[in-house]
Amino acid sequence: MNPVKKSLQQLVYAILNPFIKVLIKLGITPNMITFLGFIITIASTAVLIYGAEVGDRSNHKYLGYAGAIILLAGAMDMIDGRLARLSNQDHPFGALYDSVLDRYSELVMFFGFCYYTVTQDYFLTSIFCFIAMIGSVMVSYTRARAEGLGVNASVGIMQRPERVVLVAVASLMTYLISSSIGGDYTYHVDWMDAPLFETISIFSWPIFILAIASNITALRRLYYSKAELERKHPIKK
Repeated sequence: MNPVKKSLQQLVYAILNPFIKVLIKLGITPNMITFLGFIITIASTAVLIYGAEVGDRSNHKYLGYAGAIILLAGAMDMIDGRLARLSNQDHPFGALYDSVLDRYSELVMFFGFCYYTVTQDYFLTSIFCFIAMIGSVMVSYTRARAEGLGVNASVGIMQRPERVVLVAVASLMTYLISSSIGGDYTYHVDWMDAPLFETISIFSWPIFILAIASNITALRRLYYSKAELERKHPIKK
């Protein structure tokens, strides 16, 4: 873990610790928090589906609401691990349960964004969302499969916390900036048929970055694992 990320993590833990101690006294278990995070993620998708059906392209408030809910769900992901450590409830099944629900949560989350962007006729953005979903799943799968073969492949950027924060912040910023410049704002240049910038670009560009970076991370983990496995198990010629 790089020093900046480690320092931020320690700061967040210092803020969360008093709350964690209250949860311990109340008898709340890490698995309860994990499941709560999953339910909150489902709520964000429900907001996106509802917004896609009743909203319009000039108002991105439902996108912002979903972003705020996703940040809350992400906080649950930090709390359950910290709760497990401070309450001495670390258990292999808890780690498995957390990983499984994390994968379900990401798929549910991206389904909501795909549904919203398709319904609101943001076709290109919906493709970015789908590719980002593929990359997100493959980042986690590559690491899990490598660990099963004895390789710690936790290399590269765009791990789950980064993915969740990027999607949530992009959603929130789209709503906040949309409230100022308008949801249907576009900027054209003479030599382009399509607009160079429109309000949804505030969401689309980060999702495009996520789509590319997550798949690059998955491939990097694959090649890193290849090198480590060949080092541990040299190919006989």
